[in-house]
Amino acid sequence: MIRKLFLLGTATLLAGCAATPPPALPPGDVPAAFEQKAPANAPIWPSAGWWTAYGDPQLVGLIQKAQANNLDLVQAEARLRQADAKARQAGAALLPTLGLNGTVNTFYGETRGVSAHETDYSVGLGASYELDFWGKNRDLLNAAEAARAASAADRRTVSLTVTGSVATSYFQLLSLRERIGVAQANLKSSSDILSVVQRRVTAGYSAAADLLQERANMAAQQAALPVLQQQELEARDALAILLGRPPEGFVVVGDGLGALAAPLLAPGLPAELLARRPDIAAAEANLVAAHANLEAARTAFLPSITLSASGGLQYPALAAAIDTLPGVGLGTTAGAVLAQMIFDGGKTQAITDEARAREEELLAAYRAAVMSALTDVENALGSANHLAAQEAALREQVIQAEKVLSAARRKYLSGYSDFLTITDAERSLYTARDQLSDVRRARLAASVTLYKALGGEVQPSP
Repeated sequence: MIRKLFLLGTATLLAGCAATPPPALPPGDVPAAFEQKAPANAPIWPSAGWWTAYGDPQLVGLIQKAQANNLDLVQAEARLRQADAKARQAGAALLPTLGLNGTVNTFYGETRGVSAHETDYSVGLGASYELDFWGKNRDLLNAAEAARAASAADRRTVSLTVTGSVATSYFQLLSLRERIGVAQANLKSSSDILSVVQRRVTAGYSAAADLLQERANMAAQQAALPVLQQQELEARDALAILLGRPPEGFVVVGDGLGALAAPLLAPGLPAELLARRPDIAAAEANLVAAHANLEAARTAFLPSITLSASGGLQYPALAAAIDTLPGVGLGTTAGAVLAQMIFDGGKTQAITDEARAREEELLAAYRAAVMSALTDVENALGSANHLAAQEAALREQVIQAEKVLSAARRKYLSGYSDFLTITDAERSLYTARDQLSDVRRARLAASVTLYKALGGEVQPSP
């Protein structure tokens, strides 16, 4: 009867500690396809060096410098090396330990006027090995390796973030310079109009209020110019920091976005995105690590077996409680320790419960990362489509606003309209020009966001 109970208890323990696969995503978390439309005939998934598709050698050089010197990347590399070292530490537990031991003991005693002393010494090699019968050390190694994979994925996330930030900061800098140029051109245009109004007021063809109105318009434009110049300074300094260098002496050439155009790009299937996004890979690896830690925690309920052996030279060759075997000789020892936890106040169970709750937390984090990635792609595709339509409309608005201003000038000079018509036409044209420059920047930035949402360039895991 006792034997049957023992076998039943052992079977229960083995069943409780049997290895199980990590939890997986529910089927409904990954849709069959994306909803937003992608450009026809566009390349599917970003290619290696995707930033070269913008056709700007200066951008390529800036990104290369950032990848080599960015301080966030330096920190990520160091964290990856730490994770690798921890994985190697965990792997060492699967191998026996070997050490060199040396001891010297001197014994002295005196009784009834008789004294004696003896010096014993030994030197030898000792080895110990914990049998990984239940797979605890293997589980801990799996957890450490998964943590290393998560750190590698985090490093790729930082690299993708830095690359995208350099590109968007560069576009922001050039866009601000373009907007500064537009503001200066607007000031020149207003100055020309002011000269015309001045002549008409002097000749008595226009009211003095027209001259005051145009001067007020010019003052408003001059007030906006320093704001743009300060934003340009901050954008250049932020770009320098991304390159891992101080802003002093940092020079970026270019006065506008020029011929830069957003490259076309299309996603593949949502299921493929899971293998491309480094943040999803990190979340999945963290879940695997938590599951392995849970498996290791369960083995604490089972006994552990440790083997040990040592051998070497010692004096005396054999020590005993009463007599000794004198002389130097070879001595060896061997032993085995079987340990089984009986009562620890619920500590082991609490550790297991903590590991199980951690696994549940990271499963939810994994699902959240997947849903966030899908949302990023949908939003990026929608933004690219809508900004393209907005840019086309603004280009047409600028063309028509230029015609309206030209017609308003002719009518004003001919005396067929008042100066308010010119003021309104000026305001509409200058606003449209500024918005067009900013939307061009936003469209380029949206293409970078899409590249990032699609996982950028897929790199092999170290």
